[in-house]
Amino acid sequence: MNVNIICIGKIKEKYINEGINEFLKRMTLFAKVKIIELKEDGNDGNRESSIKKETLEIIKTLEKNKGYSILLDIGGKNYSSEEMAKEIEKIGVNGNSTINFIIGGSYGVANEVRNLVEIRLSFSRMTFPHQLMRLILTEQIYRWFGIIGNNKYHK
Repeated sequence: MNVNIICIGKIKEKYINEGINEFLKRMTLFAKVKIIELKEDGNDGNRESSIKKETLEIIKTLEKNKGYSILLDIGGKNYSSEEMAKEIEKIGVNGNSTINFIIGGSYGVANEVRNLVEIRLSFSRMTFPHQLMRLILTEQIYRWFGIIGNNKYHK
C-alpha cells in the first residue's frame, strides 16, 4: 500500500518532526508513506485568495497521485480507530493501492477538494494546529495498519 500525506506548509517544530519520523519509520512494516508538502500561501490580507491558490495546488497534486482520497475535514464523519482500520482494509481489498490523506491550509479548502474525495474524515469538532494534526494523523495511520495486522500497538 502507498500512503501519501498531502499537506499545506512545513513543520517547524523539531519535536513534532521527531514524532512524525518515528511513526514513518514504524510504518515501513505496513506501507510506503510519502509526505507531500505544498506551499502555504499565507496571504492574511485575502483569505479567499489563499484558499483558492492552496486548493489548486492540492488538486494538481491529486491528479499526479491517483488514488483513494481522504480529506481531514472538521465537517466530516467521525470514526473510531477500529472503524477507520476497517475502511482502510476495504480500500485495499477493493483494489486501491494508493491512499491520499489531505490536510488543508489554516483557512481550510474550497468545496472543489471536498467534492473530489471519497471520505471526509473528522478527528474532532475541535480545531488543532496543522503541524500537530500531521503528527496525530501519522500516528493514527500507524494504528490503523496495526489493527489490520493484529499488531500489539493498539490496545
